[in-house]
Amino acid sequence: MNGAVRPGVGMTSLRTRTRMVERLRTQGIADESVLAALVAVPRHAFVEEALASRAYEDTALPIGFEQTISRPFAVARLLETARAGRTLGRVLEIGTGCGYQAAVFAHLAREVYSIERIAALGEKARDNLRPLRIPNLRLVHGDGTRGLPEAAPFDAIVVAAAAPAVPRALLGQLGRGGRLVMPVGTDDQRLRVFERTPGGVRETRLDAVRFVPLRAGKG
Repeated sequence: MNGAVRPGVGMTSLRTRTRMVERLRTQGIADESVLAALVAVPRHAFVEEALASRAYEDTALPIGFEQTISRPFAVARLLETARAGRTLGRVLEIGTGCGYQAAVFAHLAREVYSIERIAALGEKARDNLRPLRIPNLRLVHGDGTRGLPEAAPFDAIVVAAAAPAVPRALLGQLGRGGRLVMPVGTDDQRLRVFERTPGGVRETRLDAVRFVPLRAGKG
């Protein structure tokens, strides 16, 4: 995929993205910065051409390698929870996938690092992102369960895959007041927030969710 405007999609994508955002607002997404970021990023540029007509539906779509692009509501919920109304400096995304969520995140933070364990998928994300020329986004091929200690600490860490338990390495890379947002669980997944406070790490359990599993190692 080369990021070119596609017939029947590019001409109406801004209008379609606006309708998508209005739907998300009715579903409870209230952070206007997150909603503006979703309007700014063309989701159809991150899916296969055959699926472009479905890009703005509130559904996950396959991107190859047994991975999916998360439904827009899931992306909005993760990023709204991670931002929590704050101005974000350096942030980390685990699971670049096709690059869509990273592109949205880059509108919300000064500096974004995104890790993908599958090398070929990471290259696909680079191809998707190249036409957007996002200067504050850095892609890394690596094991997301280990985080990125050389770039820590982070104001926010977002994990776009579910694990049975939170990787302790990620908790250790949170800065003061930093938030880690990720789905935890196997069959019964739930979105959890881990916030570093002066008294330690505080955990909050949120919505029931469904994400692909978080895997260790590099492929």
